[in-house]
Amino acid sequence: MFCLYKIMRSVLAPVFTLLYRPRIIGAENIPKSGAAVIAGNHKHALDPILIDISTKRVVRTLAKKELHDGPFGGMFRSVGTIPVDLHADHNHDAFITAVEALEEGQLVNVSPEAKRNYTDQLLLPFKFGAAAMAGRTGAVIVPYAITGEYRLFARNRLTVVFGRPMTASEDADRTNEKLYGAVAFLLRRSMPKEQLSAKFFTSYREWRSNEKTS
Repeated sequence: MFCLYKIMRSVLAPVFTLLYRPRIIGAENIPKSGAAVIAGNHKHALDPILIDISTKRVVRTLAKKELHDGPFGGMFRSVGTIPVDLHADHNHDAFITAVEALEEGQLVNVSPEAKRNYTDQLLLPFKFGAAAMAGRTGAVIVPYAITGEYRLFARNRLTVVFGRPMTASEDADRTNEKLYGAVAFLLRRSMPKEQLSAKFFTSYREWRSNEKTS
């Protein structure tokens, strides 16, 4: 199962490492077996590859539906990505597929921001998918933060930091708040000071309050 995924990772991992020289910190926090949701910020289209090469396990990544509908759709399906319609209010099929993967003891990578962050905000508001999946299945959540730039041969510029696994509760809002705080903490700890000083941060409760009144 996922033979193409393993073949592609074996090829891409050394090439990606040579080109971008990423620092991978805390990879030991990704469980060596059993279900886990891996969730963090989203800054670049190559983020999923960075997460994939951080573990020897197969990672099922939620990816936008357009990739599966395009000319390379067969490849994306073969490597186990889960299609998500970013324009839909709810993604029932994607949620169920991810839950089934977790129930089988797999790893699922989710970007709670749901899109790449091009703003001056440290983090965009989090969708509830990661928290709900973990709450439904009892899977732990491993938060991560990606900082630096995807620049060729820029030693020690690109970094991913994985935090300690978190236990989810049945209260998705509480779990989401905990995840949001964990990712923000990792970003603040690993982001270069000059970049961090240019960022604004909206607390989880602030944007939830704004969301409810808008």
